[in-house]
Order: sequence, then structure tokens, then C-alpha cells
Amino acid sequence: MTFPDLSAAIRAAAPDLRGRLLANQDLSALTWFRVGGPAQLLFTPADEEDLAYLLARLPEEIPVTVIGLGSNLIVRDGGIPGLVIRLGGKAFAGIEVDGGRLRAGAAVPDVKVARAAADAALDGLAFFRGIPGCIGGALRMNAGAHGGETTDVLVEARGVRRGGESVTLSHADMGFSYRKSAESLADVIFTSALFQGRPGDRAAIQAEMDRVTAAREAAQPIKERTGGSTFKNPEGGKAWQLIDAAGCRGLRVGGAQVSEMHCNFLINTGGATAADVEGLGEEVRRRVREHSGVELHWEIKRLGIARAS
Repeated sequence: MTFPDLSAAIRAAAPDLRGRLLANQDLSALTWFRVGGPAQLLFTPADEEDLAYLLARLPEEIPVTVIGLGSNLIVRDGGIPGLVIRLGGKAFAGIEVDGGRLRAGAAVPDVKVARAAADAALDGLAFFRGIPGCIGGALRMNAGAHGGETTDVLVEARGVRRGGESVTLSHADMGFSYRKSAESLADVIFTSALFQGRPGDRAAIQAEMDRVTAAREAAQPIKERTGGSTFKNPEGGKAWQLIDAAGCRGLRVGGAQVSEMHCNFLINTGGATAADVEGLGEEVRRRVREHSGVELHWEIKRLGIARAS
């Protein structure tokens, strides 16, 4: 599918734009599943000021979508209409440690935050080693792993609203709950976060990170084309156990398969379409609902048009 090219009109409305703006840019290479269609417009801002500049001048009828590292994401085969924003470059990839606090740009991979904290003997952030995403996504979904969550360590976050207003958000403003932040922040594009750690022993912190790494490698198909945990754990239960009990381990739809290693992971075995992956997920949900009466909810975000028209 090819969208109408809006790049000339956008540049006319924002003549001092410094970031990169590309029309009909393929997004499949930017997702860990390696599936999906194009972005009508893909924008990589030069910095927070550049991001705010464009948003303040962007026509209201043009939808805005933000993607991070693409680890927890299915881009549907028809692509994403409107403006897709992907933060990158030095402006959003910095890490600074000051005493017991660490500030990171929204594009920084979670694992790099864990490593930087360990290097600074800053305890409490090692759980980020087990999250396959970036800080922007961690803020959006209160990402967590191995006994820790973003809410446990966040002091404040910075971002830009859809209208171009820059905001600083306290921990209370974030409205964190299990795998989500406040609905009132849906239009905020996070640009950085400030975390609070505590003094620790560098060797002990590194040992904890090594434990997290070993646990992931032993239990999760991290070398496959996957999007991480597919469904949220229902209250009082484990999604993978429900999926397994429903006979879904190894289940296939087209080129997509439920992982044999960990059945809350879907994988692209080669040649899968986004429709294959999403369709497999929906079939898993149907079978679990039929078998146990439990409704599984997607943890992976699904964006765009289901199929090319």
C-alpha cells in the first residue's frame, strides 16, 4: 500500500523543521517481528524543540503515532496513516548519572540504563536488563520484569503533548498501574525520564544483571523474531500457563508460531505477515477463553491498517 505523500505540505507548514521526514517509509525493518507496512510519514526529530515545533504546526486531522525500538509492536500490513514519530540520535539517547539519580532519553534501550546504573554502583535499576524495549515504552506501559517495575524507580518524566506543549510529569502524574500509565497522557510523547536508585555494590548489581540475563536466555526465545510477552498476566494467574493448558504451545498460523520454549511468546518463523501474527494471537485468545473462561488481553501493541486496500 502507498499513501498520499504529505511531506511537501508538512514542510511548507513547518519550514524550519530540522529533523528527517520521509514519506511511505517501510516499518517492517524497525520492528522485532519484521512484519508490517509503511508509515505515511516517518519523522525523526532533531531534538525535543524540533519535535514540539512540528507538533505545534501539524494539522489536527493528521493522526500521530509513536514507535520506539519496535520490540513490543505489531505494525499491521496496511501500514500506519498520518505521522509516525521515532525518536533517535543523541538528543534522545543520552544517559546522565548524578548521585543516586539517573536521567535517560526516551530512545535509550532499557538494557543500557541497567548497565549505566551498574557501572555507577547504583542499585534498583537492574530489572531493566530484562525488558526488551526503550525508556519511552517503559514509561508508557509501566514496563517491568524480574520483580521490578518502572513505577518503583521513576521520579519524573518529560514529554511533548500533541499540540506542541512541553511538560514535566511527576510520578503521581503518570498514574501508573499494571502495564499502563494514565489515559490522560495518551497524547504525550515522552522524551526523557529521571530515575532514583540507591547506593549499591557494583559486583552485586552486575551479578543480579547476569542472573536476569541467564533467566531470559534459558526461558525465552530471545534470538527469534518476536515481540516479547504477548499477553498480560490475568489477575492471580500466568498467561503462559493458560495458553499451554489450552493446547496452544507450538500452534501456527501461516508463518507465525506460538513459541515452544515459552508459549506467551509469538514468533515469526520466516515469511509471516502481520495478519499471521495477530491472527495467531486472536486464535490463542479464543482457545484460552473457550478452555478456561479467562479473557487474555494483549500486552503487545497493534497499530495501523489491518490489510492493504
